[in-house]
Amino acid sequence: MNNLDYRVAHLRERLAGGPLAELGVRVTVHGDSVVVTGTVPSAHACDEVERIVGEALTGLTVRCDLMVAGTSTPDEAEELP
Repeated sequence: MNNLDYRVAHLRERLAGGPLAELGVRVTVHGDSVVVTGTVPSAHACDEVERIVGEALTGLTVRCDLMVAGTSTPDEAEELP
């Protein structure tokens, strides 16, 4: 296991075991860069994941493609048949 693989494995453990427990976030290595993808429950969670990733992978090229899950209530009632 090289240094990048070790850092990414540590990051995965930190995300899964931390207060956010973001198991829906995937961290993959593509050459010399890292891509973080997935869906988080809030904008705050997105900011936290990006902060943790930045701390863990300082000096690396990282691309975060995180989506915030829609949690707002619908504007109107759903019609059921």
